Amino acid sequence: MTLLRIDRLSMDVQGLPILREVSLGVDAGRILGVIGESGSGKSMTALSVMQLLPSGARCSGRITLAGQEVLTLSETALCKMRGRDVGMVFQEPMTALNPLKTIGAQVAETILIHERVSRGEAMQRAAEALARAELPQDRFPMSRYPHELSGGQRQRVVIAMAIALRPRLLIADEPTTALDVTTQAEILKLLKRLVAEDGMACMLISHDLAVVADMADDIVIMRDGEVVENGPADRLLTDLQHPYSKALLAASSHVPDRDAEPREASLLSVRDVVRDYATPRTGLWGRAGTFRAVNGVSFDIRRGESLGLVGESGCGKSTLTRAILGLEEVQAGTIELNGQPVFTGHRPNRAVRRHMQVVFQDPYGSFNPRHRVGRLVSEPFHLLDDAPQGTARSDAIAQALESVGLSADDGRKFIHEFSGGQRQRIAIARALIIRPELIILDEAVSALDVQVRAQILDLLAELGDSLGLTYLFISHDLSVVRSITDRVLVMQAGQIVEQGVTQDVFDAPRHTYTQQLVRAAPRLTVAPERITR
Repeated sequence: MTLLRIDRLSMDVQGLPILREVSLGVDAGRILGVIGESGSGKSMTALSVMQLLPSGARCSGRITLAGQEVLTLSETALCKMRGRDVGMVFQEPMTALNPLKTIGAQVAETILIHERVSRGEAMQRAAEALARAELPQDRFPMSRYPHELSGGQRQRVVIAMAIALRPRLLIADEPTTALDVTTQAEILKLLKRLVAEDGMACMLISHDLAVVADMADDIVIMRDGEVVENGPADRLLTDLQHPYSKALLAASSHVPDRDAEPREASLLSVRDVVRDYATPRTGLWGRAGTFRAVNGVSFDIRRGESLGLVGESGCGKSTLTRAILGLEEVQAGTIELNGQPVFTGHRPNRAVRRHMQVVFQDPYGSFNPRHRVGRLVSEPFHLLDDAPQGTARSDAIAQALESVGLSADDGRKFIHEFSGGQRQRIAIARALIIRPELIILDEAVSALDVQVRAQILDLLAELGDSLGLTYLFISHDLSVVRSITDRVLVMQAGQIVEQGVTQDVFDAPRHTYTQQLVRAAPRLTVAPERITR
């Protein structure tokens, strides 16, 4: 039975067309995957079902949920529908949750808004919803706050809120984008189980074709506010017709061309590094304990090499990165670049630090939105004793921007004037401007659409070949690490548990944890001829 039917839905916001005659349907007990790049209209299509639209939005066409015409409902009726008939799981759980409320209170709030029950009963049902989301009360008390949970656990709280009233339709908007592969697999498995148990219909929105291929019964592919292709998942993925669909599939498995061979000489040497953090006292008279985030880590990066570092959230990747960059001092071990220590005494070695740069996951969050791009790109000049001034400074900024495929005129703009992929190019330009030898990329492409991700990986490969750069790729996306790195390190609980040539490690993992990561990673199993046909 078709639970949700969208028929020829069009939408404009203050005269700007957003959706153009979108038609799709979701059956009870089935999962519909909605795929498309940023700006394709997939999220706006989902939000139109709940009528959570921006000011000035106008819709035409029909949206029918369980026989009820959504576009004709009053705001009062819509408020009753949201949460009760339609639940929604958002991409970023930390922004979807109230940091000042306990997780139990937030799940119970959904119940109290829609049903006349006592607070005690609402809390009991909240506990049941959290347990169904695999957060049992004996291990995760409802008195906890969101900041006390990991990213995957916070997403489970959001799912518990969405299913607390057992809605007929569940909308999951990029629910696993920021999660590591094993947590992502667990969340997707949970969503699939809940759909089967409750007989819900589910709209799974994603830009990751591999994620949707593993989950969806049916697939809709959107571009520029239109549906370009749709059908059963098993048929669609083996018989793509539209050029855009084929381009998405090709980008999902894209491998950049890399010509330069790494040299034997070591650029970065990490030896027996240990990093501890103090933990709170256990009682009034108890002593503070310690938590070992990095435990005896050793490795080398050769000049011109691309090294991958993978592992789940909390394994110590970010702590190790900060230590390499000289942002956190280690308790034991040494870190050297070109044979020079990253720390001299208890202070970072400025002469070494200028030869390393970093590109972060969120390019918008890593820039000051009040400054123009030219100033943002030139920020690393503060590491130089004799930074260029005047015309030389302008020329350096223009050269950095042009090296990443932008123009010198872009230096006069603000960061909000660019797309996500362009912002990441600006972040790379900032990293390049002082000609570092080592660039650390911390989840630098995880939030990008697959085609933009492929473009950025091609750019990094081209820059690595032409400038002789050395890369340290930190990522939870194994497909990215597989495509761009020469060797890979696998990190668990602060230790390197496996390392070797990337292809060898992923094709024949020896350590149990590596095997678990590889199994959890979504992958497309479509014949190559289907991509180029």
